[in-house]
Formats: sequence, structure tokens, C-alpha cells
Amino acid sequence: MKQLKFPILLLLISTIAACTPNKKDQTEATTKQRIVCVAKQLTELIYALGAGDQLVGVDLSSTYPPAAQALTKVGYHRLLNSEGIIALKPTVVYHDGNVAPEAVMEQLKKVGVPMKVFPDAHTIPEVKALFDSLAAQFGAQKQADSLKTKLDADLAEAAEEVKQYKTTPKVAIIHFGRVINNYLVIGKAGTASYMLDLAGGKNVMDTLKGMKPLSPEIISKAQPDIILVTDFGYDRLGNAEKLATLPGIALTPAGKNKKIYRIEEHDLIYLGPRTGENVQMLMKLIHQ
Repeated sequence: MKQLKFPILLLLISTIAACTPNKKDQTEATTKQRIVCVAKQLTELIYALGAGDQLVGVDLSSTYPPAAQALTKVGYHRLLNSEGIIALKPTVVYHDGNVAPEAVMEQLKKVGVPMKVFPDAHTIPEVKALFDSLAAQFGAQKQADSLKTKLDADLAEAAEEVKQYKTTPKVAIIHFGRVINNYLVIGKAGTASYMLDLAGGKNVMDTLKGMKPLSPEIISKAQPDIILVTDFGYDRLGNAEKLATLPGIALTPAGKNKKIYRIEEHDLIYLGPRTGENVQMLMKLIHQ
């Protein structure tokens, strides 16, 4: 009987060891982090996955959800402040690669601040993959799956709803204006135009890539039926009535008919869990 005790003891120890996770097996998903996030798309997703409490700082462009606005700001994502980031004692900095200046990023590396880069998502499959990538950091795959299901349902509903509209309004999207007498306009190549297409509209700046300054004459020549102005530019310039009197805008159907509407930048220029809802909102805005 005594001879059996030792093998049994060994079996018991090995069984306990097999059931007990070691440090190597414990992923970030089980560890609360101190995250500084300097990409607005990632910031919204982190909150949507239920991990907003792990954020300690964000960049100035991270304005959604409203809770993000209460966090410490570390500068614009293209003009970051290394001292501000380091002072927050982050365990990691999340970004999408669109960060600067390079000297700041190098300084963060030198002091040992870990960084994790997630590619920005420009299509629905890409944004779903981003849901999964971020979910893996927080053990939140169930939440990611729910977000994907809702996104599909919202987009399907929008695709059905857009069928009722028989016209395709021409739309210009202005980020802000009157800088050296130009308007900063969002061109066709990008998420905003993709969402316009889904909403049954057309970006009149279809030869323009990215965001470019354009003269009032070019705005006038494009003759948009609708002008969407992002929150920054709209609030900076005043209201729709004032915008309608500006050079270039005043000579467009949008200006003459006062069809100039404010839209939150974060609802238009990146894809995320609310994209289906935002397409439906955009649809109502441009077809009214």
C-alpha cells in the first residue's frame, strides 16, 4: 500500500499543475491595463467592447463616446506630447500608425513605453476584423460578436430603406472653411464617400482624393444640392444661415435652398460599431 502512495502523489501534483495557469498563459485579456489611445476609431471600439475603464488618456480627435472627452488629452494624433503620455504611466499606447512627430514616438520607445499598432479599417470586413483584434486584448469576443451582428443588421436595414429614394443628391463635405479664402473639402476617396454611397448620395468632389483646400469658385462650379459641414467647421463659422452667404457656397443649390447641415466628424470619417446607424442618419439628412 505504501508503494502506491508516491505514484498517486505525483499524479495529484501533475493534475493540479495542469489546471493552474502559469504567468506565461495569462494574457492581457485578464490583466487590467493603463491604455493611452491616440486613434479615434480605436477609442470608440474600446468603449464599445466594455473596456473604456482601461483608458487613461486619448488624443484630441477621440471625441466619441462622450466619456472619452473627460479623459486626459495628450495632443492631436499627429502632434503628440511625449511628456503628457509618460506622465500617465501607461502600460501600453494604442495607435493606427497615423501618429507624429517621429521624435515623440522614439522618445516613448526609449523610456520603454510599449506600443501596439492596429491597422485602420476602411471596409466592413476590415472593421469586423478590427473588432476581433481588439476583443482579444480584453477577453471580449462575445461583445465583438454582438457588435458585428448589430452592424450587419443595421446595414441591411439601411440598404432596404435607401430603395425608397428615387433621386441621388449631390453632396459636398466641408471640414472647415475660410482659411486663406479656401474651404477644406473631403474628397471621394475615403470613408465619408463610402457612407454617402450607402445612404444614396454622391460626393460631387469625385476627382478629389483625401482632404484638400478648394477655392470658392470650385465649390460653386460643383453645384452641390446638399452641403455637409463637420462639427468643427460648422461651429467655427456659426450656423447654416451664415454659411449660406459665404463666397462659393451662396451660388450653389445648397446655399440658395439653405440645405447646409451640421454633422459630427466622427460619424462620417471612420467605420465602427455605429456605422449602420450613421448611414441611416445620413440618409435622412441628405434626402430631406
